[in-house]
Amino acid sequence: MTSTVKKCIALFAITICAFTATAQKKALTEEQYFKGNFKGITQALPFAGPWIDESHVVIRRDGKSFLLDCKKGTEVEYTAQPVTKPVAVKPTVTNKNNDLFVNDVQLTNDKDKEVNATVSPDGNYVAYTKNNNLYAVNISTKKETQLTTDGSDLILNGYASWVYMEEILGRATAYKSFWWSPDSKKIAYFRSDDSKVPEFIITDGTGQHGLIEKTRYPKVGDPNPEVKVGIVSPDGGATVWSDFNEKDDQYFGMPYWKADGSSLLVQWMNRLQNNLIVYDVNPATGAKKEFYNETQKTWVDLDDNDRFTFLKNGKGFILQSDVTGWRHLYYYDMTGKLINAITSGKFTITDLNYVDEKNSVVYFTARSKENSATRDYYRVNLDGKKLQRLTFGNFNHAFINASPNSEYFITTYGNSTTPNKMALVSNKGKIIKELGDAKGAEYDSYNLAKTELIRVKSDDGLYDLPMKVTWPLNMEAGKKYPVLISIYGGPNAGTVTDAFQLSGNQQWYAKEGLIQVAMDHRASGHFGKEGVNYMYHNLGDWELRDYSSMVKWLIANGSADAKKICITGFSYGGYMSCLALTKFSDVFTHGMAGGSVTDWSLYDSHYTERYMGTLANNPEGYKTNNAMNYVDKYKGVLQIVHGVIDDNVHLQNSLQLISKLQDAKKDFEFMIYPGGRHGWGGNKGLHFQNLKTKFIYKYLLEKEVPKALIK
Repeated sequence: MTSTVKKCIALFAITICAFTATAQKKALTEEQYFKGNFKGITQALPFAGPWIDESHVVIRRDGKSFLLDCKKGTEVEYTAQPVTKPVAVKPTVTNKNNDLFVNDVQLTNDKDKEVNATVSPDGNYVAYTKNNNLYAVNISTKKETQLTTDGSDLILNGYASWVYMEEILGRATAYKSFWWSPDSKKIAYFRSDDSKVPEFIITDGTGQHGLIEKTRYPKVGDPNPEVKVGIVSPDGGATVWSDFNEKDDQYFGMPYWKADGSSLLVQWMNRLQNNLIVYDVNPATGAKKEFYNETQKTWVDLDDNDRFTFLKNGKGFILQSDVTGWRHLYYYDMTGKLINAITSGKFTITDLNYVDEKNSVVYFTARSKENSATRDYYRVNLDGKKLQRLTFGNFNHAFINASPNSEYFITTYGNSTTPNKMALVSNKGKIIKELGDAKGAEYDSYNLAKTELIRVKSDDGLYDLPMKVTWPLNMEAGKKYPVLISIYGGPNAGTVTDAFQLSGNQQWYAKEGLIQVAMDHRASGHFGKEGVNYMYHNLGDWELRDYSSMVKWLIANGSADAKKICITGFSYGGYMSCLALTKFSDVFTHGMAGGSVTDWSLYDSHYTERYMGTLANNPEGYKTNNAMNYVDKYKGVLQIVHGVIDDNVHLQNSLQLISKLQDAKKDFEFMIYPGGRHGWGGNKGLHFQNLKTKFIYKYLLEKEVPKALIK
């Protein structure tokens, strides 16, 4: 018998065995596909917490509570013990009918709405804004004190201007821009003057005369808000202004109070955003002195609200910085002098979890040094010595729940092919006890689509790009399958993790024969700031070059149909989809773009100039990364969707692209959502889901949409 014949027989036998194994497995039911009921296939992990003390934690499973002894690894049934000592409870402030209440006691009584009410650290005051002025009320006396008086539509005291909320302080702040000192004696706040910021007008079709909404929105090159940093007592009196010139072209990041309230650290940045200076400001005089200074060739992130962690002993702080090209930890004294680097190397710190000051040990989470699509938990001495990985295996340790002093931790871990598990581990890295497994008894009995993490070499050979793929169920040799790529794509905003995923929607589309893919490019965060820097003055280009490399791999190695490569995303992902169907239309054939930027000159100043510079210093970059400049290359099918009153990425982005497509006599699909901002819910949200589903079936699967999929 020849070797060729032997190989054919062996291959035939393997194929028959694989087919038999698959055939013997159960298929998912419609209830599992459409209602996500995977009982028996997967099961809930226990819930861990609270920690009773350093070596005892409550574990809840199957409706019962158990007390886990971490030293012994044993459990006993647990009933919460009554509290014998009085516990100090910080007052809770609520807003009812535009008035403030603390523990049901009314503090204010007027027609105006109090915004962002915040209790002082000592529990004696509540600070808030009203009509763009800053106020404080004494809880015991109910005396309300107006701390500023010049608030208006253009002068905002303690209430952030739009660009500061969106890009620097963060949406979670809900426009709040005031901060209590730790001793409750002072309030730091921003005073923003929007007078020179251009007004953007948004309209909608509501009612007989429509809706008109005006926002002070600085676009690329426009004047920004003029900001002053003030410090005031909650009992009133004159504001002490920090020693900055509000007329300078500058930004201010979220300030930090030192632990004793002795000074305020103010983050200052130039308009080019390549120089961050932190100033130590005297609350009594407003005088400032330089505390920290960082310059990068590209940019420094100002919206980094975890930059400083002050030690409780008052002897120093830990700084997080990516100045070397990778985000690491640094130990400084309280004067701002560097003592030593705590971590270094080509990996990225994601969280500083705990500092054991007694033993001078730092615990942190980082993208794994071995696999950037996973997270690991580490410990290292404060002097940078004895770095130790505490987690284990080729897993994504997605959630770390550490004891109060980090002698023990509970990790929830898994990967693309392994359902999550939970384990108790010591701070030396020893696994003490497995606590749970999300893999159900029937998991191996079902025919489930395979999901795996794949690495593809970039075209320039520099990066192993991560791609997470769910393959079609029961793939046939030689058959070509359509591809659906779901991305976001923004700077340092990767979405690919080597984590377990099981959903009805995922499994249904796998059954229907769709290759489902998530991709991350070199600037997604997997390769540190070193990789993100490729975006400097060049948004859009490297991202889609890397995406194209991965698509070509799927075509060459993964049975992908080169005529059905669909990319979809929202916001930056919408921009990616628009650019893919124009500039990169030789690779991408279909796209669904929601809330898209199409021309970076139409977006806000702080975000865009951070990466793209200005129209004056980077005219070529704005030209080559504008989707509208490649309309002549458009040849596929693009679905364009936008909210009519989107106050973040304005509808004008999609309208201008549509106008270009019309002038070029190109066909496309378009849907607007009245009342929709940068996303929308309710029935319009369901309509949007149905719209995408119909697109997938019409162009990629080429068949009728099952009624069960329409919501």
